[in-house]
Amino acid sequence: MKKFLTSIIVALTAFSGIIDGKAESVASSSNPVDSAVVYMTREISPEAIVKLYKALGREAKGKVAIKISTGEPGGHNFLQPALISNFVKLTNGTIVECNTAYSGKRFSTEDHRRAAEEHGFTAIAPVDIMDAEGEVKLPLENGKHLKYDIVGSHYPDYDFTVVLSHFKGHAMGGFGGAVKNMSIGIASSNGKSYIHSAGKLDTTTGLWSNLAAQDDFLESMAEAAKSVADHCGDNIIYISVANNLSVDCDCDSHPADPQMHDIGILASLDPIALDKACTDLVRSSDDRGKIHLIERIDSRHGMHTLDYGEQIGLGTQTYKIVNLD
Repeated sequence: MKKFLTSIIVALTAFSGIIDGKAESVASSSNPVDSAVVYMTREISPEAIVKLYKALGREAKGKVAIKISTGEPGGHNFLQPALISNFVKLTNGTIVECNTAYSGKRFSTEDHRRAAEEHGFTAIAPVDIMDAEGEVKLPLENGKHLKYDIVGSHYPDYDFTVVLSHFKGHAMGGFGGAVKNMSIGIASSNGKSYIHSAGKLDTTTGLWSNLAAQDDFLESMAEAAKSVADHCGDNIIYISVANNLSVDCDCDSHPADPQMHDIGILASLDPIALDKACTDLVRSSDDRGKIHLIERIDSRHGMHTLDYGEQIGLGTQTYKIVNLD
């Protein structure tokens, strides 16, 4: 109860704005640590994404991977190319993805490329299906479930990673944000199975009869994300667009329509803080439709991903919001 009340206080004060460039809202903790900064704007536009990127103060240099979800064909809630195109062009980025672990229309590289083209992404930037030519293992220290992370073989070719996420619900994880996008999203098709099975299966064959217990799966997502974060060091940033807030993920070919209003765009150098801020803002919203998304998050024990991620050093749930409006 104390943790829940703290989250509500943080989210409510997040809208209070800034004084002399300093945020007024800071989450408390029984074990105080340095708080992470989460920048926010209610404006959802191409210009707003660029503004948040510049506020982070970390320039995307070299060969830049921009990890988005290309969206399962049939779905309609994914981030639109027109929204992200200015930012993608500014950073000279390549849109990157990996194939799915389920047999949909992004399971094969050929189908996935077709989906990216149909959804308009190839018109704004090069699109790289990173496991088109295989996969590699990223090291992971002291994993409880995973021994390593399995990612697309092209991923180590990139110098800088932008985790550009659509924040929304998710049928298995409760919600999808930065942590899911950098773990499941950067994992190869087999790597996704490795995470979903909590390290028991490194092939898509037999995945659905080898799914892990829920908390083990959530912890495995956090471990895979930690592997990516350790690989990148300071060469990574996180931006999340909280719009089209369906209870379903963009990996769903028939997602539910959004039942609450858009919140805005948030950005941070800390993926745990970013996801926590997004969930707090959903909970503190005055939109009655939020109950559907909150139920989806809590029924899947989704916040455990952040609790465990904080425990293993992926980030902190202690944050302050700087409102750029």
